[in-house]
Amino acid sequence: MRPFFRSPLTRRTRYGRAIYPTFRNMSTPPTTEVLYALTVAKSPARRSPEDVLEKSHHGKNGFRNPWESFRDMDSKDIMQMMITRRLKGKANNPDTTPPTVTVRQPEFLPSRDTPKLRATWLGHACYYVEFPSGLRVLFDPVFEARCGPCCGPYHLGPKRYTEPPCQIKDIPVIDAVVISHNHYDHLSYPTVSEIAKRHPNCHFFAPLGNKSWFHSSGIKNVTEMDWWDERDIAMSPKEGKDPQVEPVGEASTTADVKARISCLPCQHVTARSPFDKYKTLWASWAIESGGSKVYFAGDSGYRAVDELPEGEDDWDPKYNFPICPAFEQVGEFRGPFDLGLIPIGAYAPRHIFSAAHSDPHDAVHIFKDTKCKKALGMHWGTWVLTEEDVLEPPKKLKEALKKHDLAETGVFDVCDIGESREF
Repeated sequence: MRPFFRSPLTRRTRYGRAIYPTFRNMSTPPTTEVLYALTVAKSPARRSPEDVLEKSHHGKNGFRNPWESFRDMDSKDIMQMMITRRLKGKANNPDTTPPTVTVRQPEFLPSRDTPKLRATWLGHACYYVEFPSGLRVLFDPVFEARCGPCCGPYHLGPKRYTEPPCQIKDIPVIDAVVISHNHYDHLSYPTVSEIAKRHPNCHFFAPLGNKSWFHSSGIKNVTEMDWWDERDIAMSPKEGKDPQVEPVGEASTTADVKARISCLPCQHVTARSPFDKYKTLWASWAIESGGSKVYFAGDSGYRAVDELPEGEDDWDPKYNFPICPAFEQVGEFRGPFDLGLIPIGAYAPRHIFSAAHSDPHDAVHIFKDTKCKKALGMHWGTWVLTEEDVLEPPKKLKEALKKHDLAETGVFDVCDIGESREF
């Protein structure tokens, strides 16, 4: 059943939960925003790992993971292994019967004045981050019901079991969109097209090889970057108003908005078809603005593990699987970070998905390696992509935190979809 409206202020999801639009300051109603012109410039060089110039992640016809921690698997082999598990009765079929993950109506600030760093989880790997400088960044947005290719009238791919907490039109300001890689659950043509239409001044950042895709999609405001590349962002109030921009908020005019964005390594793969594997790069990202630093881990594995007997702990000292060294380098050369947005889901079975997807125990290691002060989990709670139960990642995260003598709450947390946290 499709969502329906009870009143202008009450929406009920198909799962029967009523969610109410709220504003941070009801005494300050949304008014026409001041438009900002965004410019991107190459940043002054900063200290980086010694091997950066070697470009070991560049291959002859694309890109590669240059570490022992990665084990490549063909998509056909993965599919065959998953089918075999199902035929043998070994596969787990995650139950998406409601209730699952709680969905809230997001609270977006009515202006660019932001006392603290704020992050709002919009499902899966999508976060909307409001920086104290006034910068507004959307990471890996996908708002469609399915994550997959559009083939004529059909939209293929896994179907959401939790609805988006809002629509693109509900987000007041989007200055920049950051894409980790080109998989359909992270890069959506309908979503980015609507963002570009509603926010024509928005700038898109993506790893190497993705610019042509954006250009072919009619989006020209795009910068593609290699690992360890950095760019300075400057935003200044723009005279006049663009008729394509809806009056949905007011902007602070006290000062220009400045930020630095860093494209950083992680361990993953890319493809949007059977014929373009590794043709484009994948990345994690860091953004520093207004005195706050955010690390977005994107979609990443931490180490490839072998198939182990049922119930075996792959972090047992008797196993010594190589770990990805990139995260320690990120922490050393770009950390510490006030907030890390780190994947905790889509990891089972481990011997199939560990090379490309982190489980909660891996995520805690990434959190520590990158020197994040606080973190929020992502890459779960939206689509069934793998075999773990849909509510298992938060439970395993608490177990991992306890194992590392970290508080189970207040350090590395999970949110309701649509919930905002301040840092």
